[in-house]
Amino acid sequence: MARTDFLQGSLDPLTLKALTIEPEHGWSVSERIRQVSGELLQVRQAELYLASQRLGRDRWTCLRWGASDNNRRAKSYELTQFSRNQFDREPESRCTLPIAVDSILDMA
Repeated sequence: MARTDFLQGSLDPLTLKALTIEPEHGWSVSERIRQVSGELLQVRQAELYLASQRLGRDRWTCLRWGASDNNRRAKSYELTQFSRNQFDREPESRCTLPIAVDSILDMA
């Protein structure tokens, strides 16, 4: 299956949505996106790393160190209180974004 490359910044909302359920390791975030998209979106680790760096810098996520499933030291990402508040306050903006993007892409 062909890999879908992401436009800069388009991975950010997908990553945030994946983290709304629980804190996740990077690989788990990419797997969740792949599974939920019906395997249409495959996130490369380098893309996810860059998105995670942006989200952390902008205080949407924070990094936590802990033990992985096989008891190795691993980092996981979780939403900050700020980003949780944004998701609760602005659900309608998440719904209108795909519509706006489709409108722009459909311009003649």
